[in-house]
Amino acid sequence: MSEAISNRYDFTLFFDVVNGNPNGDPDAGNMPRIDPDTNKGIVSDVCIKRKVRNYVDLVKGESIDDPDVAEGELGYKIYVQEGAVLNDRNKKAYVHYDLKPKEKTLPKDEEERRAVTQFMCDNFFDIRAFGAVMTTGVNCGQVRGPIQLCFAESVDPVLPLEMSITRMAVTNEKDADKERTMGRKQYIPYGLYRMDGFISAPLAEKTGFCQEDLDLFFKALAEMFESDRSAARGLMSTRKLLAFKHDSKLGNAPAHQLFEAVKVKRLIPDAQEARSFEDYAIEVGEMPEGVELIELL
Repeated sequence: MSEAISNRYDFTLFFDVVNGNPNGDPDAGNMPRIDPDTNKGIVSDVCIKRKVRNYVDLVKGESIDDPDVAEGELGYKIYVQEGAVLNDRNKKAYVHYDLKPKEKTLPKDEEERRAVTQFMCDNFFDIRAFGAVMTTGVNCGQVRGPIQLCFAESVDPVLPLEMSITRMAVTNEKDADKERTMGRKQYIPYGLYRMDGFISAPLAEKTGFCQEDLDLFFKALAEMFESDRSAARGLMSTRKLLAFKHDSKLGNAPAHQLFEAVKVKRLIPDAQEARSFEDYAIEVGEMPEGVELIELL
């Protein structure tokens, strides 16, 4: 049985986009998300979690119909994925323990309640890592995950643009006499984004998040864009991944102190627009006592 991690971690991820839309806003015509006050680009935590889930699903390849893991073992199925019916996944815990679910109600017996929740943590990587609310319909409880992410924000303001595109084919027969149909494409020329995150050892103990899970998560952050290519997203790349390992379970320094030690320096004049990662330099200051800096990328 794998032991849960016993050290707190914080981390900082830098990634960039070239001529692409890293995270479109459906309420704004799918334009790239921005902070309206600063014009800095925003990528939501949900977007990054989706890419991590997709990567884990790709490299581990565990289907929802694969056998459940034995007690004390860890599986790598994905709970939240396209087309998933979450209540059907929750039922697997009740079937495993030969229990009959009641609408929106956990089992009365405390041991059974813990068992169905732990089953979900053991079998689904994203529940073990990010947590999940499983209290609707077939109730498997609520789990607070050890990994929490901030929004990613661009280092400099970005310029969201939109261009017209044409298609020589038409969708409907009634439009067959038209020479072409028109569409729109949203993008930014370039943006370097920074995302900070946290990993709690006490919460890892509750879900069973172990060192193997942690290594897989960091590998996903480093490689997630390589298996997630899309014409709409342009060229997206992970550029830098820094982890701060604390000597203790609760941590040896405030997270903001560690994040503030990571500085991004422009190598080009202030009036010039950045167009590549080479226009920046990332510098890291001295770490507080009890915190180890790990450069993963």
